[in-house]
Amino acid sequence: MRKKTISGFSKLSKVGKIKWIVENFFKDPETVKRELASYLLVNEEQQRILDGFSENTISNYPLPLGVAPNFLINGIEYCVPMVTEESSVVAAAASAAKFWLDRGGIQTKILGTLKTGQIHFLWYGDSGMLEAKQKELAAYLIGVCADITKNMDERGGGIQHISLLNMVDREPGYYQLLLELDTQDSMGANFINSVLEKCAQVLPGWFEKNMNTEFPAPEVIMAILSNYNPECRVLAWVECPTADLGEFEGVLGPEEFARRFYTAVRISHIDPYRAVTHNKGIFNGIDAVVLATANDFRAVEACGHAYAARTGKYIGLSKCSIHKGIFRFELEIPLAVGTVGGLTTLHPLAKRSLEMLGNPDAPTLMQVIAATGLMQNFSAIRSLITTGIQKGHMKMHIHNMLLRLEATEEESVKALEYFKDKTVSFRDLRHYLSEIRSVVVKN
Repeated sequence: MRKKTISGFSKLSKVGKIKWIVENFFKDPETVKRELASYLLVNEEQQRILDGFSENTISNYPLPLGVAPNFLINGIEYCVPMVTEESSVVAAAASAAKFWLDRGGIQTKILGTLKTGQIHFLWYGDSGMLEAKQKELAAYLIGVCADITKNMDERGGGIQHISLLNMVDREPGYYQLLLELDTQDSMGANFINSVLEKCAQVLPGWFEKNMNTEFPAPEVIMAILSNYNPECRVLAWVECPTADLGEFEGVLGPEEFARRFYTAVRISHIDPYRAVTHNKGIFNGIDAVVLATANDFRAVEACGHAYAARTGKYIGLSKCSIHKGIFRFELEIPLAVGTVGGLTTLHPLAKRSLEMLGNPDAPTLMQVIAATGLMQNFSAIRSLITTGIQKGHMKMHIHNMLLRLEATEEESVKALEYFKDKTVSFRDLRHYLSEIRSVVVKN
């Protein structure tokens, strides 16, 4: 059996990497080589840029870039770019946006733009003495970082606040410096980490000079940004008179729809099992726009889920109310994203996605992303309390099933027509194709 470990793999050329992989892990090396090559860009310069995003790249992994039109956000019309592999996500967002288009559209508001960094350190001196000098320490650190923050300061950003957190009751000697920073239109990870590491570097020296104690200088454990950014938050909402919601599926009146919708949202605040799926639906929309604009969907999701558990219980992120005849549905969520720097500037399609949105600043992109998450959630709940989720989802999923069943173009047309008013399952579709194929064979 061939040995499947290797030294110096990263130093091989792309051709060399592929050769080693296909010869060691695949039964049909030549076919796999052709498949990997088929996803490489013809434009060599763009391919070189993509290869630089990660390590040991051997090909590209395409995902669909779709668009959801008819978003009216704060009176401005948008066509929202969305990257997702899940059927019905784009269609659901677009459907909800169109529904609210004639009901005032979506409103949004930025609630904060501060992002968070932390310096974790151990020190066993007098807590009272340290706390008395925290303002002095904060001023010193801001001054030390002036060369790093100069450009950001000039744009209205930079370090906004530094807090000392005493956590010795949880871990002996444990303190934390919590920095809140405004990174303007950049996501700011590199900027924040540069500031933190500079502060960590000078922290022991400041203690030795200013604390005048027999205890040694602090031991810095780590200095790193936090992806939990509750002060970088946006609110998105829709509202209209309940009567203006109209009828649903011809059987559910507006008041009954509003009542069932409200109850469905309340359940996500009561039951964490439902809350997780409820929030997953919100992130179906949010992640798709975050990906399309080359932002960090893992950070956005981690932050959102932490925010959903901020009270000590995991709950749904959206809220619904019916008050004095007004139906209101809203989503308040932290979103740390950027529109300049990083992959947003380098990825060719991310640049086009941002151009499609009018080259927004970071706060505007936050609002578009939140609006998309809200619309995705509205569509999901609307389906759940009326026809059920499978009717719409499986109609979109039928295209994937037809591919799996190797349906011809003619067979696909017939199947789509046959199932247009029916609930479709993989078994039913396979049976239908078998029937029409048997007819063809007989003829």
